[in-house]
Amino acid sequence: MPRQADNVSAKRSSSRIKRATPASPHLVAILAYDRLCMFEFGCAVELFALERPELGVDWYRHAICAVEPGPLRGTGGVRVEAPHTLAMLRRADTIFIPGWRDASERPPEPLLKALRAAHARGARICTICSGVFVLAHAGLLDGRRATTHWRYAERLAREFPTIAVDPSALYVDEGTVITSAGSAAGLDMLMHLVRRDHGPRVANAVAQRLVMSPHREGGQAQFVPRPMPADEASPIAVLQDWLRAHPRESHTVASMAGRAAMSARTLQRRFKEATGLAPLEWLTRERVAIAKKLLETRDALDIESIADLAGLGSPESMRRHFRLLGLPAPSRYRRQFG
Repeated sequence: MPRQADNVSAKRSSSRIKRATPASPHLVAILAYDRLCMFEFGCAVELFALERPELGVDWYRHAICAVEPGPLRGTGGVRVEAPHTLAMLRRADTIFIPGWRDASERPPEPLLKALRAAHARGARICTICSGVFVLAHAGLLDGRRATTHWRYAERLAREFPTIAVDPSALYVDEGTVITSAGSAAGLDMLMHLVRRDHGPRVANAVAQRLVMSPHREGGQAQFVPRPMPADEASPIAVLQDWLRAHPRESHTVASMAGRAAMSARTLQRRFKEATGLAPLEWLTRERVAIAKKLLETRDALDIESIADLAGLGSPESMRRHFRLLGLPAPSRYRRQFG
């Protein structure tokens, strides 16, 4: 007999919610559905459902809204009881879609209809990860920029060619429609909303409570891969270790090939096989990684010194490489993560 699902009740939001007035706090409707993405759902509940009297502002009201009749089961076997229905979307100021259970499944028509109506009256709608497919099916992203988890970006662009898909962005703010990438990027998007609604002082205080960076630009790359060979004792891995220890030296394919005791052609072929990158491309990413670490930990070093220590030459060269990898400018990166 299958194990009975745990019961998670959203009782706090079951109290009657009054109709919004200009003076009442912002109402956030958080959607719940069967096979719910629990991490994304939890992010929204953590941010919008907790009372925060210490901030000195009118914090959000929230309502957990069932997309469909129960039982609503979440990832891991939990069960969610949603005290509200899609009717609440008629009054919500913001609607939050915490992912979607299957990118290949068209969402229920009542949900799509409710989202279209909410959008038409000016409600703000935001999504994390695969939740973007709900907005796409509703037609609310036609002619707009949007992002999603990098795993879904190609599918989204292929199935909805009228959407300008940005596969690298953490989140994309199109005013009343905001989309974000994978799970953790959703937190960046949610903090962006807090900053929009309440300003940087409140956003910084909330970020401190959540032990996270107060602000990451939406255009920052979702990730900057640093491929490693599977065999840590291979000549390529040994060469990589040496290059990391000597980033300031001038390296060419020929000099790297000489150190690895192989021809330049063989080096390029084996490096590509091991990492998926050409040797100089890999080296640039490593130098950027070194620069990032120095920006995060060495406050006493100026930008020029960091560019030199990382082997990137000049501050101008470092800024260019950061930009090409979708990262904030070095000075901004230091302010965010230093």
